[in-house]
Amino acid sequence: MPDTTRIYHNPHCSKSRQALALLEERGVKPEVVRYLETPPGADELAGLVSAMGCQVRDIIRIKESEYKELGLDNEALSEQQLLAALSRQPGLIQRPIVVHGGRVVIGRPPEKVLELL
Repeated sequence: MPDTTRIYHNPHCSKSRQALALLEERGVKPEVVRYLETPPGADELAGLVSAMGCQVRDIIRIKESEYKELGLDNEALSEQQLLAALSRQPGLIQRPIVVHGGRVVIGRPPEKVLELL
């Protein structure tokens, strides 16, 4: 995990904008990764999932139509297959993901990012 604060940000998402604003209001200038434009690779996603102590499925937006269309609801898929799918379809990644001090959270609700400060 990077030493700097990083937010995997979608500027079209209100929760992502709110989380970024909360960080900035507290003087934190995060590195902003527009993950839809620059998708994280499978290894980077695996590191985020590991740091959160969760499973890959916990960071997938299961209500998106692509989730079922791509067959990602298939329980037989491995973590590696899911990570590869997310790196190809970054719109399925929960947002925002914030990294700070070696810790990682999904900013839903946005106030969750304050746990990192």
